[in-house]
Amino acid sequence: MSLFVISDLHLSTDAGTNKSMEVFGSRWEGYVKKLEKNWRAVITDEDDVVIAGDISWALKLEEAESDLKFLESLPGTKYISKGNHDFWWSTASKMQAMFDKLDIKTIRPLYNNAYKLKDFIICGSRGWFTDKSQQNTVGEVDYDKIINREVTRLKISLDAGKKLQEECGLPMLVFLHFPPVWNDCICREIVDTLKEYDIKTCYFGHIHGSYSVPRRFEFEGVEMVLTSADFLNFAAMPIFA
Repeated sequence: MSLFVISDLHLSTDAGTNKSMEVFGSRWEGYVKKLEKNWRAVITDEDDVVIAGDISWALKLEEAESDLKFLESLPGTKYISKGNHDFWWSTASKMQAMFDKLDIKTIRPLYNNAYKLKDFIICGSRGWFTDKSQQNTVGEVDYDKIINREVTRLKISLDAGKKLQEECGLPMLVFLHFPPVWNDCICREIVDTLKEYDIKTCYFGHIHGSYSVPRRFEFEGVEMVLTSADFLNFAAMPIFA
């Protein structure tokens, strides 16, 4: 049983969605087929995969049905978290109702909770932009209000993880969609939360088009790891104990 991570699948398997990422260059050409081929080559039904946000271009939960079925068809248990483009994301009860309707048994939301796996405890949240200058979204958005909310959600997940850790002693890993640190920009609130909970490794996505940067870097004692699908060439990255 192994743990893998990947983010930013940006699925658009429903003909009605029509938001293929192939318009963003040759790296994305045939990306869904490439993702499925690479996935099936290494991941088995006994494995776990964290998908850290930007899963589907669907705008409503029912529009995500095709993309959820696609994920369900792939081997392994998938732990999904929310990204900035996951407008289809809904309440836990509505998502579970959809999963029950579609007979989805291998997808589990990573949202205000934590999970104990074989070698790790996984925690996570969406996070937010590294600072106000980078905030890029629709309409008027209160940066401070959102970052405070995201820190609260991350702490809820981390508190759940700590309870599990008291029982089993496994290390906690954090999975975010937004990077806590990127270039000279720092999301101080997120970084300080990671340090407060003594998190040693944080995985993040959201970044596209940067293929020559290091996969891993350290910031203030926390290892940061980029997991965007295009950066990984659409092959989920294994995490080792």
